[in-house]
Amino acid sequence: MSPASAHRRVFFLSNPDKPEASAALDDLGAFAESRCDVVGRSDDLNGAAAIAAGADRIVVLGGDGTLIGVARSLGDRQIPLIGVNVGKLGFLAEFSVDELKGAFDRALSEDGLIDHRAMLDVGLHRDGDPESTYLAVNDCVIQAGPPFRIIRLGVRINGEHLTDVDGDGLIVCTPSGSTAHNLSAGGPIMQPGVEAIILTPLNPHSLTHKPLVIERDAVIEIHAVDVNPGTTAIIDGQVSCAMSPGDRVSIRRSAASFLVVRNPQYTKWHKLVTKLHWGQSPDYG
Repeated sequence: MSPASAHRRVFFLSNPDKPEASAALDDLGAFAESRCDVVGRSDDLNGAAAIAAGADRIVVLGGDGTLIGVARSLGDRQIPLIGVNVGKLGFLAEFSVDELKGAFDRALSEDGLIDHRAMLDVGLHRDGDPESTYLAVNDCVIQAGPPFRIIRLGVRINGEHLTDVDGDGLIVCTPSGSTAHNLSAGGPIMQPGVEAIILTPLNPHSLTHKPLVIERDAVIEIHAVDVNPGTTAIIDGQVSCAMSPGDRVSIRRSAASFLVVRNPQYTKWHKLVTKLHWGQSPDYG
């Protein structure tokens, strides 16, 4: 057993919908047995068992969505996650199986490799109903649904009315989420460590509504002024909540941080250049 990682307690979780994740779980689980204290293995996205087992690290096999799902399940008891990509993009899940084997001791023992990233607390308020609360790693998107007419959302920041946005909706995201839906909607790319929250209108019916970066401690309220029957608040692409006129979504930075272990063989800019091809010249053939 490696002396640096021998006493680290590690739990393995894999995406049950990905057969390749289960195969990788068997491979890495066997590899890890002699190198750390394996306290559990499961084809599941719920981190509750890892919390109960007192895990120091959770190895998550799947893709970015799998990693986000596990982080959300941990609530305010976050544990550093080591993401092993067996999916497509692998932007948050930085390791391949072979890369993790090569860096296993460092990933477990070097706390300097842990990124502390902001998350959001999202509350849905509806008159007469208890508040529903959710944790978002990437974003909360309020999006028009059937019959797909323009909707109007009122935006307040720290209790002060900012604007009404007419359009297809609004994205509120963390710096980690800036490279997700926000990027495709024309929002800014932000380094994960930046202390800020991003607001990006979706196809606004106004040339003056541009993406906005605000301070990390702001409290954002979004009021459903005029919405379609199918209008929905979507958290991390994993939870959907129908919205009606008069509903209100409150969003603020969570007290908990998303903890993810970086691959030590790559720079912080590696994923931006290799996965998103940022700054590269187009290939005209």
